[in-house]
Parts: sequence; C-alpha cells; structure tokens
Amino acid sequence: MSDFQLYLLTGFEHISDLKGYDHILFVMALCAVFQFWQWKKLLVLVTAFTIGHSVTLALATLKIVKIDSAFIEFLIPITILLTCFLNFFRKEKTEKERSRYFFAIFFGLIHGLGFSNFLIALLGQEENITVPLLAFNIGLEIGQLLIVMATLFVSFVLISIFKVKEREWNLILSGAVAGISILLIAEKWIF
Repeated sequence: MSDFQLYLLTGFEHISDLKGYDHILFVMALCAVFQFWQWKKLLVLVTAFTIGHSVTLALATLKIVKIDSAFIEFLIPITILLTCFLNFFRKEKTEKERSRYFFAIFFGLIHGLGFSNFLIALLGQEENITVPLLAFNIGLEIGQLLIVMATLFVSFVLISIFKVKEREWNLILSGAVAGISILLIAEKWIF
C-alpha cells in the first residue's frame, strides 16, 4: 500500500469511526434542510466545510497555528448546535444559502483544528506533508459524502414514501442532533 493510499484510508476511517461521531453529527446537521434532488448544493456545502477544515489542518500541522485542544473540543459541539439552530429558523425555500456556505467554511476551520493533533501524531517527522495531507482530506471527503448519501437516502424515504413533511424532517433530525450536541457541550464543560 502506498503512502497516499494509507493516508486516504486513515482519513476515511477517521470520519467513519463511530467514536468520533461529532463530525458525523455535523455533516448530518448540514444535510437536514436539503432534499435528495438538491444533492449538488449539498455537495458544494460539504466541500466548503472540507476546505475550511483543510486550511486549519494544514496550518496546525505546520505548527503555524496552535490552539488549546480542550478549547477546540468544546467548540466543535457548539458548531453542531449552531448549525441545528440555523436549520430550526430556516424559512422554507426563501433563505439565501450564502450564509450557510460562510458558516460551513468557518465551522470547518474549527473542526480542522480538532483533527490536527491526530494528524500531527500520525505524520511524525515527515518532511513533506502535502501528499499525506491531501490524501487524508480526500479520505475525509469520501467519508463525508457517504454520510451525506445515507442521510439523503433516509430523507428521501421518509419524505417521498412515508410522506413526512420536509419541515418536520428538518426539525426531527436537527432536534436529535442538537440534543446530542448539548450533551457533548455539557460533557466538555463539566470535564
């Protein structure tokens, strides 16, 4: 297995690891207001998140940016909760989506810092981080896209077959994710 394949697989496993479900929750929260036929918009949104995520991951790996990991671990569930709040107050079909892209990039910056310690430990003393960083991020993106596809599939089944209203699905999914993120915030705050 080449180094590229190794880092690609590591990135994919990192996002799909159920122990790190906060990232999965964030991607699900991004999906909550989209329907299956809007997959292109959602793809751009998730990629915007990955871009923000990649920037801080690179900066932290190069030791240009260093922020206390406990603080970042506290901020990550806050980004999830804020995304859910944006979903709760979204007006049907009228909200300008540009703000969603801004928040996705900004929250991606925070999430990237959360991965940085893991990647720094993984890379060790690698002289050139470009290929490992690229492969890792591509693996993450593939994992995120699988989460998006699964969430959109569930959305499609519930809305098209079981006739759940789009707004109700948004509230159910966003509410469930918000509830879990509140527990994560409380856990980080207390400990």
